[in-house]
Amino acid sequence: MYVWPSAVVLAQYVWTKRLDLKDIAVLELGAGVSLPGVVAAKCGAKVILSDNANTPLCQHNCKRSCEANGLHDVVTLPLTWGEISADLVLLPPLQVILGSDLFYEPEDFEDILVTVAFLLRKNPSAQFWTTYQERSADWTIEALLRKWKMTCVNIDLESFDANKSELAGSSLPGSHNIQMMMMMLRTDEDT
Repeated sequence: MYVWPSAVVLAQYVWTKRLDLKDIAVLELGAGVSLPGVVAAKCGAKVILSDNANTPLCQHNCKRSCEANGLHDVVTLPLTWGEISADLVLLPPLQVILGSDLFYEPEDFEDILVTVAFLLRKNPSAQFWTTYQERSADWTIEALLRKWKMTCVNIDLESFDANKSELAGSSLPGSHNIQMMMMMLRTDEDT
Protein backbone atom coordinates (compact mmCIF):
# COMPACT_ATOMS: atom_id res chain seq x y z
CA MET A 1 0.00 0.00 0.00
CA TYR A 2 1.19 3.48 -0.85
CA VAL A 3 1.31 6.03 1.97
CA TRP A 4 1.02 9.67 0.89
CA PRO A 5 3.87 11.91 2.09
CA SER A 6 1.32 14.13 3.84
CA ALA A 7 0.15 11.11 5.88
CA VAL A 8 3.75 10.49 6.93
CA VAL A 9 4.10 14.12 8.07
CA LEU A 10 0.83 13.99 10.01
CA ALA A 11 1.90 10.73 11.65
CA GLN A 12 5.17 12.41 12.66
CA TYR A 13 3.20 15.28 14.23
CA VAL A 14 0.94 12.82 16.05
CA TRP A 15 4.05 11.09 17.42
CA THR A 16 5.40 14.39 18.78
CA LYS A 17 2.08 14.83 20.63
CA ARG A 18 2.06 11.24 21.96
CA LEU A 19 2.04 12.23 25.64
CA ASP A 20 -1.04 14.41 25.06
CA LEU A 21 -2.93 11.67 23.20
CA LYS A 22 -3.10 8.99 25.90
CA ASP A 23 -6.75 8.06 26.53
CA ILE A 24 -8.27 10.84 24.40
CA ALA A 25 -10.74 10.29 21.57
CA VAL A 26 -9.34 10.76 18.05
CA LEU A 27 -11.14 10.47 14.72
CA GLU A 28 -9.29 10.15 11.43
CA LEU A 29 -11.30 11.31 8.41
CA GLY A 30 -10.58 9.78 5.00
CA ALA A 31 -8.23 7.38 6.75
CA GLY A 32 -7.18 5.23 3.77
CA VAL A 33 -4.31 3.11 5.08
CA SER A 34 -4.68 4.94 8.41
CA LEU A 35 -1.07 5.77 9.25
CA PRO A 36 -1.83 8.84 11.44
CA GLY A 37 -4.68 7.00 13.19
CA VAL A 38 -2.58 3.89 13.75
CA VAL A 39 0.19 6.03 15.28
CA ALA A 40 -2.39 7.76 17.52
CA ALA A 41 -3.70 4.35 18.65
CA LYS A 42 -0.15 3.17 19.36
CA CYS A 43 0.22 6.32 21.52
CA GLY A 44 -2.77 5.23 23.61
CA ALA A 45 -5.55 7.27 22.00
CA LYS A 46 -9.04 5.85 21.57
CA VAL A 47 -9.15 5.94 17.78
CA ILE A 48 -11.99 5.82 15.29
CA LEU A 49 -11.00 5.47 11.64
CA SER A 50 -13.41 6.57 8.93
CA ASP A 51 -13.54 6.60 5.19
CA ASN A 52 -16.10 6.96 2.41
CA ALA A 53 -19.30 5.01 3.08
CA ASN A 54 -19.60 4.34 -0.66
CA THR A 55 -16.25 2.56 -0.95
CA PRO A 56 -16.14 -0.51 1.34
CA LEU A 57 -12.57 -1.21 0.19
CA CYS A 58 -11.46 1.93 2.07
CA GLN A 59 -12.91 0.63 5.35
CA HIS A 60 -11.32 -2.76 4.62
CA ASN A 61 -7.93 -1.05 4.24
CA CYS A 62 -8.42 0.67 7.62
CA LYS A 63 -9.15 -2.69 9.26
CA ARG A 64 -6.16 -4.33 7.56
CA SER A 65 -3.84 -1.59 8.83
CA CYS A 66 -5.12 -2.10 12.36
CA GLU A 67 -4.74 -5.88 12.16
CA ALA A 68 -1.19 -5.55 10.79
CA ASN A 69 -0.32 -3.34 13.77
CA GLY A 70 -1.99 -5.48 16.43
CA LEU A 71 -4.70 -2.92 17.12
CA HIS A 72 -7.92 -4.77 17.88
CA ASP A 73 -9.89 -2.05 19.68
CA VAL A 74 -9.84 0.58 16.93
CA VAL A 75 -13.30 1.29 15.52
CA THR A 76 -13.88 1.84 11.79
CA LEU A 77 -16.88 3.75 10.49
CA PRO A 78 -18.23 4.58 7.04
CA LEU A 79 -18.44 8.39 6.91
CA THR A 80 -18.85 10.42 3.75
CA TRP A 81 -17.81 14.07 3.71
CA GLY A 82 -20.69 16.51 3.54
CA GLU A 83 -23.26 13.96 4.78
CA ILE A 84 -24.56 14.27 8.31
CA SER A 85 -25.23 10.57 8.84
CA ALA A 86 -26.39 8.76 11.99
CA ASP A 87 -22.83 7.43 12.45
CA LEU A 88 -21.49 11.00 12.39
CA VAL A 89 -24.12 12.31 14.83
CA LEU A 90 -23.58 9.40 17.24
CA LEU A 91 -19.80 9.74 17.47
CA PRO A 92 -18.53 10.02 21.05
CA PRO A 93 -16.95 13.28 22.21
CA LEU A 94 -13.70 13.95 20.34
CA GLN A 95 -10.60 15.92 21.24
CA VAL A 96 -8.64 15.57 17.98
CA ILE A 97 -9.72 15.05 14.37
CA LEU A 98 -7.04 13.98 11.89
CA GLY A 99 -7.02 14.23 8.12
CA SER A 100 -4.11 13.78 5.74
CA ASP A 101 -4.33 14.88 2.12
CA LEU A 102 -8.08 15.44 2.27
CA PHE A 103 -7.73 18.67 0.28
CA TYR A 104 -6.94 16.83 -2.94
CA GLU A 105 -9.81 17.85 -5.23
CA PRO A 106 -11.26 21.38 -4.99
CA GLU A 107 -14.81 20.08 -5.54
CA ASP A 108 -14.48 18.18 -2.23
CA PHE A 109 -13.23 21.11 -0.13
CA GLU A 110 -16.63 22.32 1.06
CA ASP A 111 -17.90 18.80 1.84
CA ILE A 112 -14.79 18.21 3.96
CA LEU A 113 -15.27 21.49 5.81
CA VAL A 114 -19.00 20.86 6.33
CA THR A 115 -18.06 17.62 8.09
CA VAL A 116 -15.24 19.22 10.09
CA ALA A 117 -17.42 22.20 11.07
CA PHE A 118 -20.16 19.83 12.28
CA LEU A 119 -17.64 17.88 14.37
CA LEU A 120 -16.06 21.03 15.84
CA ARG A 121 -19.46 22.44 16.78
CA LYS A 122 -20.32 19.15 18.46
CA ASN A 123 -16.88 19.20 20.15
CA PRO A 124 -16.03 22.91 20.65
CA SER A 125 -12.65 22.31 22.29
CA ALA A 126 -11.50 19.83 19.61
CA GLN A 127 -8.88 20.58 16.99
CA PHE A 128 -8.60 19.38 13.40
CA TRP A 129 -5.00 18.53 12.46
CA THR A 130 -4.52 18.27 8.71
CA THR A 131 -1.68 17.97 6.25
CA TYR A 132 -1.86 18.27 2.51
CA GLN A 133 0.35 18.32 -0.52
CA GLU A 134 0.12 21.70 -2.22
CA ARG A 135 -0.97 21.05 -5.79
CA SER A 136 -1.94 24.53 -6.96
CA ALA A 137 -1.29 27.96 -5.51
CA ASP A 138 -4.71 28.94 -6.90
CA TRP A 139 -6.61 26.53 -4.61
CA THR A 140 -7.72 28.01 -1.31
CA ILE A 141 -10.10 27.24 1.53
CA GLU A 142 -9.98 30.71 3.08
CA ALA A 143 -13.52 31.74 2.02
CA LEU A 144 -14.89 28.37 3.12
CA LEU A 145 -13.27 28.74 6.55
CA ARG A 146 -15.02 32.09 6.96
CA LYS A 147 -18.32 30.65 5.73
CA TRP A 148 -18.20 27.78 8.24
CA LYS A 149 -16.87 30.01 11.04
CA MET A 150 -13.54 28.29 11.45
CA THR A 151 -10.01 29.54 11.75
CA CYS A 152 -6.69 27.87 11.09
CA VAL A 153 -3.10 28.14 12.14
CA ASN A 154 -0.28 26.98 9.89
CA ILE A 155 2.12 24.60 11.62
CA ASP A 156 5.77 24.91 10.65
CA LEU A 157 7.03 21.42 9.77
CA GLU A 158 10.46 22.19 11.19
CA SER A 159 8.80 22.84 14.57
CA PHE A 160 8.44 19.07 14.94
CA ASP A 161 11.44 17.88 12.92
CA ALA A 162 9.54 17.04 9.74
CA ASN A 163 12.27 17.78 7.25
CA LYS A 164 10.56 18.36 3.91
CA SER A 165 13.23 16.57 1.91
CA GLU A 166 13.66 13.65 4.30
CA LEU A 167 10.11 12.77 5.38
CA ALA A 168 10.00 10.03 8.01
CA GLY A 169 13.72 9.50 7.69
CA SER A 170 13.72 8.39 4.06
CA SER A 171 13.98 10.21 0.77
CA LEU A 172 10.69 10.11 -1.09
CA PRO A 173 10.59 10.50 -4.87
CA GLY A 174 9.24 13.64 -6.45
CA SER A 175 8.75 17.13 -5.18
CA HIS A 176 6.48 17.26 -2.15
CA ASN A 177 5.44 20.65 -0.84
CA ILE A 178 3.64 19.48 2.30
CA GLN A 179 1.71 21.94 4.46
CA MET A 180 0.12 21.46 7.87
CA MET A 181 -2.75 23.34 9.49
CA MET A 182 -4.64 23.15 12.74
CA MET A 183 -8.29 24.23 12.49
CA MET A 184 -10.64 25.27 15.26
CA LEU A 185 -13.96 27.03 15.63
CA ARG A 186 -13.62 30.77 15.21
CA THR A 187 -14.08 32.73 18.42
CA ASP A 188 -15.34 36.30 18.75
CA GLU A 189 -11.72 37.47 18.96
CA ASP A 190 -11.02 35.91 15.52
CA THR A 191 -13.61 38.00 13.69
